[in-house]
Amino acid sequence: MTKARRGIYAAAVSPFAADGTLDASKLIAYCQHLLSPAGGCDGVAPTGTTGEGTSNSMTDRLALPSAFATAGIERDRVIFGTGAPAAGDCVALTRAAVEAGYNNVLVLPPYYYKNPSDDGLFAYYANRVDKIGRDDLRAYLYHFPQMSAVPLSPTLVMRLRDAFGEIIAGLKDSSGDFEQSRAIIEATGGVPEGFDVYPSSEAMLWDGLDIGAAGIISGSTNAFGALAQKALQAPEGAQRDTAMAAVKAARAMASKYPLMAAMKQIEAWRSGDDSWTRMAPPLVPLSDDQRAGLRADLEALSPQLETAG
Repeated sequence: MTKARRGIYAAAVSPFAADGTLDASKLIAYCQHLLSPAGGCDGVAPTGTTGEGTSNSMTDRLALPSAFATAGIERDRVIFGTGAPAAGDCVALTRAAVEAGYNNVLVLPPYYYKNPSDDGLFAYYANRVDKIGRDDLRAYLYHFPQMSAVPLSPTLVMRLRDAFGEIIAGLKDSSGDFEQSRAIIEATGGVPEGFDVYPSSEAMLWDGLDIGAAGIISGSTNAFGALAQKALQAPEGAQRDTAMAAVKAARAMASKYPLMAAMKQIEAWRSGDDSWTRMAPPLVPLSDDQRAGLRADLEALSPQLETAG
């Protein structure tokens, strides 16, 4: 398949070695877990925001797609984050992905300079498409104005789609504003027109699917992917309502904590490997109080999660 499959994606957290470099072999094993029935995910999005992608070195990011290919991870189940402030770095990261066979990429806008014009943003994305020069490239625009401070308007999205067709394959909407996702879906036609919009919270899963979204790409599905998958597969009615109530409760609980650090802590508990709690500066692990609170909240949530299962 040329395009990434639709459904539940985890914005995969990144494990770091003691020297601060990305531990590619551990990340691959972790993504294999996320893609298993136990992990519950249809796909993974490494080196995005939750994966501390902008804190990973270019050396580590450039080497990662070929390592995924060597491990045999299916091409249509991975969307690599390849955004960078420098257009040349974005091109290099995208080229590394597509040359390894992973032609689905998630691209932040150039996020250092603020308030760029739509003409400037169009030029940034057009440069990447032109330099890669491959019809099988599938680019997912990354709308995350809280972090990038560079929003992507529906007008710009449609301009790129009109210019490059199916190469502009979709958009991840991390704004947290469902009406923003709706506006993009209405402008592009969403899944029926081949444009895949992914809200960033599994709490929006069925609301999004009902209006033409392709699924979700979420940070909290690192821990709750299987729960979201159950809600995705549940038949309409009471069973789905119960499953979605558990999804929303889990997402709300996770949102009480720094999300990346919380997901890493949960993985450390799951795997028995405390090295998962390493963060790339300036981010830091959970404090002792936060860790105790997270443990208590997970235990309190367990009955609801079991009922949903």
